[in-house]
Amino acid sequence: MALVNLANPEEIKRYEDFILNSPYTATTQDMAWAQVKNNWEPFYIYLEKEDEIIAAMSILTVASVGEKKIAYATRGPVCDVNNIQLVTELYDEAEKQLSNENIFLLRTDPEVFYNQELSDAYKAAGFKVRNKDINPHSTIQPRLNMRLDTENKTEEELLSEFHSKTRYNIRLAKRKGIEVHSSRSLEDLKAFYDTHVIMSERQGISYRPYEYFERVLKAYGDNAKVFIATFEGEVLAGALCLSYGNVTWYMYGGSNNLHRNKMPNYLMQWEMIKWGLERGTKYYDFGGIFEMNEEDGLYKFKRGFVGSDKATEFIGEIDRVYDEESYYIFLNE
Repeated sequence: MALVNLANPEEIKRYEDFILNSPYTATTQDMAWAQVKNNWEPFYIYLEKEDEIIAAMSILTVASVGEKKIAYATRGPVCDVNNIQLVTELYDEAEKQLSNENIFLLRTDPEVFYNQELSDAYKAAGFKVRNKDINPHSTIQPRLNMRLDTENKTEEELLSEFHSKTRYNIRLAKRKGIEVHSSRSLEDLKAFYDTHVIMSERQGISYRPYEYFERVLKAYGDNAKVFIATFEGEVLAGALCLSYGNVTWYMYGGSNNLHRNKMPNYLMQWEMIKWGLERGTKYYDFGGIFEMNEEDGLYKFKRGFVGSDKATEFIGEIDRVYDEESYYIFLNE
């Protein structure tokens, strides 16, 4: 049992290798995530058996309720979440290592499918589990994700599974002269960001500063790419995509108000899906949704690729609470 010594390169590499190669990994459990969320303090906890790491949890902490901190392992822990005893030992180790950090809450939200029996078992083990009985907008990460299963499938097989209108729009974009390229250049990142701002303002939602996206591109190296859709050299849409472990993740996207009838977003998504196929990942993740609402244009767009009623439902947030008053304030902010 240990806390990674960040001054020891060999220990860091050992931990990173485990996170990357574990079948239970998640993009945000890589140490790179702390470079993105650079206003949070990182702690890296692991358990060993016979000198081999068997479970890990990359935790970030930040003051959230006054001086009280939340300790959050985004999409962690990295282990078999069905093994509640192992997860409990990992929480215990994290609690010991964070004893001086003034935390009111230790939270994980693993990418494991919802199971009522497993949820009840965690509650019986003393955890608070937040899933079906709460407002879907009150979790940090959406519990519902639109995921396309790409394992061992060809391009032709995937296309055949898309909604007929989605296939039509992909082909329409090609016929109308839409072109898509990808890179890791800051020039393309800035072009993507411009589309992201326009889209966010069009939809009336907030957006992160440009520097956040630059940190993502830098932190994840070749696991991160920018995709740009153009018409006659003019940028129409952009996206930032990560491919890590078993998942290729459409992280952020954007589009301006030009030539939207040429369906650039459809072809751009298809090119990102094909990148996932090249990388050999098991899933292409379109990101989260809060409800399967037919009036939500973004849900309908994603559904055209994934299929009707195929949202992936995760188990939710698994909390260990140390200060009930602060926890109540946090949940009701």
